[in-house]
Amino acid sequence: MNSYFSSRLHHRLRETVRDFAEREVRPRIPEMEASRTVHHELSRLITAQGWLGATISPEYGGMGAGHLAKTIIIEELSRVSGAMGAMVQASQLGTAKIVHFGSDEQRKTWLPRVASGECLPTIAVTEPESGGHVLGMTASAVRDGDDYILNGSKVYVGNSHVGDLHGVVVRTGPGSKGLTAFLVESDRPGFRLGPQQPAMGLHGFSFGELIFEDCRVPAANRLGDEGDGLAVAYSSSVLYGRANLTAVSLGIHQAILDETTRFASERVRYGAPLSELPTVKLKLGQMQSRLMTARLAAYHAVHLLDQGLSCDTELMNAKLVNVESAIDSGRNAMEIHAAAGLYTDRPIERYLRDAHHIFAPAGTSDVQLLRLGEVALGQDKGSWSERLSDLVRTPELEPLHA
Repeated sequence: MNSYFSSRLHHRLRETVRDFAEREVRPRIPEMEASRTVHHELSRLITAQGWLGATISPEYGGMGAGHLAKTIIIEELSRVSGAMGAMVQASQLGTAKIVHFGSDEQRKTWLPRVASGECLPTIAVTEPESGGHVLGMTASAVRDGDDYILNGSKVYVGNSHVGDLHGVVVRTGPGSKGLTAFLVESDRPGFRLGPQQPAMGLHGFSFGELIFEDCRVPAANRLGDEGDGLAVAYSSSVLYGRANLTAVSLGIHQAILDETTRFASERVRYGAPLSELPTVKLKLGQMQSRLMTARLAAYHAVHLLDQGLSCDTELMNAKLVNVESAIDSGRNAMEIHAAAGLYTDRPIERYLRDAHHIFAPAGTSDVQLLRLGEVALGQDKGSWSERLSDLVRTPELEPLHA
C-alpha cells in the first residue's frame, strides 16, 4: 500500500520524521505527561524543521510536497506523541487559510515565516456558547476607519498558547454572509489568552481560549472580502482538519498496535507468550485489519486531494474510519494488557486518552455519518476540494519505481 501511494520523497520523509521523533520527542514525553501543559521548546523545535511548509509552494519557501507528505509527517510524530502530531496538524489549519484566502501581500508576508518555522499559525472558529455551530457565533468585528475592532472569545483553539498568528472568524453582519476572517498577531493590544486548562490527554499540546477586548486589527489583515468567513472556516475544516486529524489517529493507532504486539510477545502466561493464546491473537488480528483499512482510507483521500480531484466524501470517511478504529483498537489493547495497562509506566493508557481527543474536532463521527448519508441520498451541498482544486494541486512527485 505504501508503494502504491508513495514516492521516494515520501519514504525519505518518513524516515527523517521517524528518526527525529525517536531522538527529540520520545525523551520529552515524561516531562509533558507530568506537566500536562504546552511544551513551548519542543513545539518550536518541530516547527524549525520546516514541516509546517509541507503544502506551501516553494515560491514562498515551502516544501511543496503535498497532502500525503503532510499526512506522513503528522502520522510519524503522532506514533510517538499524539500531542506533537496534534501541534503540527493544528498549525496546518492555520496555514490553509492563508494559502487559500490570503492576498498576495499576506502570502508573501506570512507563508515564508510559516515555512521556516518562524511563525506558528492557528485558526479560531469555535465559541463557548455556539460550539461547532459556526453560524451561531457571536464574536464580532466592527469597521472603524482603516481598522476593525474585535470583541468576543474563541475556545478549543489548537496551539492557542504557542501560536504567533491567529486566523479568527467573527461576525461582521447577519446570517451566513455576515462572517469574516482576520489575521490577528498574538502580541496585538486587546488580545489575550485564557488560562490553559489541564485535559485528559494530548499533554504538551494547547487547545485553549482566545479573548478579544476592543482588539484593533488593520483592514489589511482581513482574509478575503467581508462575508468570506464561512468559506474560510468550512474549507479549512473539510480539506485540512479532517485529513490532519485522520493522520493523528493513524499514528496513534500504529503506536497502539506496536505496543500491544510487543507486550503480548514478551509477557509469558501458561508457559508461552501471551500472543499464542487464540483469544489474544484474534484481537491482534482485528487491530491489524482495522489499521490496514484505516491507512488505506487515509492515504487514498489525501492522494485524491493532491491530484486536485473532488474528495470531500473520502475525507469524511477517512476521518470517521480512523478515529473509530483507533479507539476500538485502543480498547482491545487495554483488554490484552488487563491491569498492566492501567499503570502509567506503560504508554497504552496514554494512547487511548489521546485517541479520544481526535473524536470531536472537524466533526464528530455522527456528523461525518450524517454528511455521508446526505451523499448517499444525493443531498450533498457541493465539494470544497473541487472548488479549491487549483490551489491544492501539487507537482507530480518522483515515482517510486523511476
